[in-house]
Amino acid sequence: MHTENEIFIQADMAEIYQLAAPVERWPEILPHYRWVQVLADDGDRRLVEMAACRGRIPVRWRAEQRLFPEEPRITFRHVGGFTKGMEVKWVFRSTQQGGVRVAILHDLPRLLGLPLLGDLAANRVVGPLFVENIAGKTLRRIKELAEAGAFVGDRRPQ
Repeated sequence: MHTENEIFIQADMAEIYQLAAPVERWPEILPHYRWVQVLADDGDRRLVEMAACRGRIPVRWRAEQRLFPEEPRITFRHVGGFTKGMEVKWVFRSTQQGGVRVAILHDLPRLLGLPLLGDLAANRVVGPLFVENIAGKTLRRIKELAEAGAFVGDRRPQ
């Protein structure tokens, strides 16, 4: 399974990154996130447990988050939950219009290690109904906050 969600944000790249990187704050700024718990933190590598909702359906997973602020880039590797093995990458690209294209890429080689059934479930259910939905909501809310200037430095989002 491979999905890509992308959005154009008319804001400073560093401010967008500051909204996206601290996942422990996501439940404060992203209404579809129920909770995020940091289980281990080694600086730019963290183990997190995350829980969101797709409509009324609760989902949760455990992931290793890596931060690359100098690029900037954020990656996740799902290490627990239904999507174990999924690789996620946040990519930030400056544009000639002065804004930033932010993309979230998800790759899941094989759902639950099952050849045919796993591929079918990943490509027809998990990807389009869950991953793309949640990632799309995340990007739209980050855009809304960044373009409103809701977060600069240590100020909390409005």
